[in-house]
Amino acid sequence: MDIQHRHIEVFRAVMTAGSVTSAAALLHTSQPTLSRDLARLEHLLGYALFERERGRLKATARARALFDEVERSFQGLARVIERAGALGRAEDTELSVLSLPALSHALLPGALAVLLADHPAARVSITPAEPPLLDAWMGEQRFDLGLAEQATPLAGVRVEPVLEADEVAVLPAGHALASRKRLALKDFKNQDFISLAEDDPYRREIDARFEAADITRRLRLQTHSAVAVCELVRNGLGIAIVNPLTAAACANDGLVVRPLTVSIPYRVSALLPLHRPAQPLVDALLNALRQRAPR
Repeated sequence: MDIQHRHIEVFRAVMTAGSVTSAAALLHTSQPTLSRDLARLEHLLGYALFERERGRLKATARARALFDEVERSFQGLARVIERAGALGRAEDTELSVLSLPALSHALLPGALAVLLADHPAARVSITPAEPPLLDAWMGEQRFDLGLAEQATPLAGVRVEPVLEADEVAVLPAGHALASRKRLALKDFKNQDFISLAEDDPYRREIDARFEAADITRRLRLQTHSAVAVCELVRNGLGIAIVNPLTAAACANDGLVVRPLTVSIPYRVSALLPLHRPAQPLVDALLNALRQRAPR
């Protein structure tokens, strides 16, 4: 069959408008031209779509069945057209973010509040992951944006700084050191100290600072999670040094945050895939992350 889209369009117009005259006006064509196209469609099909009664057309059962199928196709086409238009609007796209769990808890929520205020129709998918899985997935170009702490160079990934701030001390609200405005390393001497896990780079740096200063702490508890460190401190099990984002997110009446007299820099980097199609909301989220970063 040499049925073309024009034939289907004519058939749909006649079914919708109810007459050849009205259909011709709908398609901005002449009545004789439309009648020829309709007759051609019936010839190609090998059966009549309409019965002619006193100059008027009456749809056959076959025509009504065909029209149902045509309508489903046109509705599908309408969805395709709507989706095509949406892809051209940044706010109608979905941004996929891969993040360290600590950053999805302490940094992303505030930044997303800024982003969604400016792009209320935007959709964001957040996947938490730790290295080496985080590094592997970004190298495979699976996500539009990754958030890491001490980012290592990865093939196919560009690293951009997001923030740098100093680590802080966290103490139970009733602790004797909570009355001080700043804590020096010597203040931690012989204190119960809650650490991050031994393989954490910030744990290694903090331990090196105390070893260089010849200061001994009582190390009884350790965990991979900075959030868990803060909860252990809140329950009076010791004091700790954690990143400023988690400390700020966890601070309340039971947890006191104090700056240190020494600088232990904490850095957050954005990982941007070089071989994944650019997502228009990435720059907006980066700006929001930097806007929410502690000063």
